[in-house]
Amino acid sequence: MSQNPPNLRPDLAPKPTLASDRRAGQPTIGMVSLGCPKALVDSERILTRLRAEGYGISPDYSGADAVIVNTCGFLDSAKAESLDAIGEALSENGRVIVTGCLGAEPEYITGAHPKVLAVTGPHQYEQVLDAVHAAVPPDPDPFIDLMPAAGVKLTPRHYSYLKISEGCNHKCKFCIIPDMRGRLQSRPHRAVMREAEKLVESGVRELLVISQDTSAYGTDWKDRDAKAPILDLARDLGSLGAWVRMHYVYPYPHVRELIPLMAEGGVLPYLDIPFQHAHPDTLKRMARPAAAARTLDEIAAWRDICPDITLRSTFIVGYPGETEDEFQTLLDWMDEAQLDRVACFQYENVAGARSNALPDHVPDEVKQDRWDRFMQKAQAISEAKLAAKVGRTLRVIVDDVDEDAATCRTTADAPEIDGNLFIDEGFEALKPGDMVTVTVDEAGEYDLWGRLA
Repeated sequence: MSQNPPNLRPDLAPKPTLASDRRAGQPTIGMVSLGCPKALVDSERILTRLRAEGYGISPDYSGADAVIVNTCGFLDSAKAESLDAIGEALSENGRVIVTGCLGAEPEYITGAHPKVLAVTGPHQYEQVLDAVHAAVPPDPDPFIDLMPAAGVKLTPRHYSYLKISEGCNHKCKFCIIPDMRGRLQSRPHRAVMREAEKLVESGVRELLVISQDTSAYGTDWKDRDAKAPILDLARDLGSLGAWVRMHYVYPYPHVRELIPLMAEGGVLPYLDIPFQHAHPDTLKRMARPAAAARTLDEIAAWRDICPDITLRSTFIVGYPGETEDEFQTLLDWMDEAQLDRVACFQYENVAGARSNALPDHVPDEVKQDRWDRFMQKAQAISEAKLAAKVGRTLRVIVDDVDEDAATCRTTADAPEIDGNLFIDEGFEALKPGDMVTVTVDEAGEYDLWGRLA
């Protein structure tokens, strides 16, 4: 059982484990999936296509005829981690195909690892398959190689990420995602719903809606009927009977119209919104909306509509030009906003980002000091909010059961990034995917403990 928050650098996301029953003569591929949940969805799609073509999926290097490394390129530290993963795969297996965000810079990869078989960019599924076919020709057996409707999943069976769009139209100076993944491209409503329905039919009990900009979903459609198509999508997803959790939601005005759906129970009362900072001058240097005061008003309006709403966000400290006064404004804003779940990153230069050229970069020791002070503030807020839940009865989903306890999550907790609720008595009959009611007995800084109600 682990305490939160974990290290949230995108390149250190948990790597999937796969099990495979390999038939005689079956070509087999390994996969290393780095980065955020959006990259994990890409990995699932690639593996699903490969399984449909008769390839086996190896859980280790030695059992694979070739290895795909799905990379992260969001930060320079993430790029270094990706290069290390490619090097490890080359050392252990020797036949490596690289894809993902870092694949948008093929010379960077081949300069460090000239022996890779191929390099493709993010969400270039066909090119990945072509590279696999060239390295390891398919040999399907139509009587054996059958695929479940939900395809290959790299998450536990009871929850799944649902990617509704690619790309982003924002021009934040610290981010190169639009350069790597392009402008916003929303999936058709019917395609998203068809995938969601198949997932729920296969036993998925929680859908985690992800994209680069979830609240902008559908705004790239020229002939759309609705001004904000995310509202209809959220309503339809909420009708499927599974938990629906919204991630990466920018606080556009129409987000307020999502909140009644949360109050009514159609969508989980949970919003993951990347505020990044609170001082208007810092936000301007980031090329982000600079209306932190209005954001506080919006948060108050959301809580008026849905008092149980959980708000999670990410922030950057030590951004170029950030003064002590600007940082103090962020701390004061946190006192007012009282966000439930918070992650914080120390600013890093990213090759190709416009923020690299800004003046007055903050020294590393100052970044660390501000990060420590920010997290101390966030931890105190989290501890107080969780203490207020002691004695309450909450609905939870079970993620894991071992000899010590059942590890669960409330509606306020997304997998991997938020807290847990542990049941350490009378949990033996529980299994992953169960939804049960729990009375909270104890609270920590980020986690809860309880008993079956």
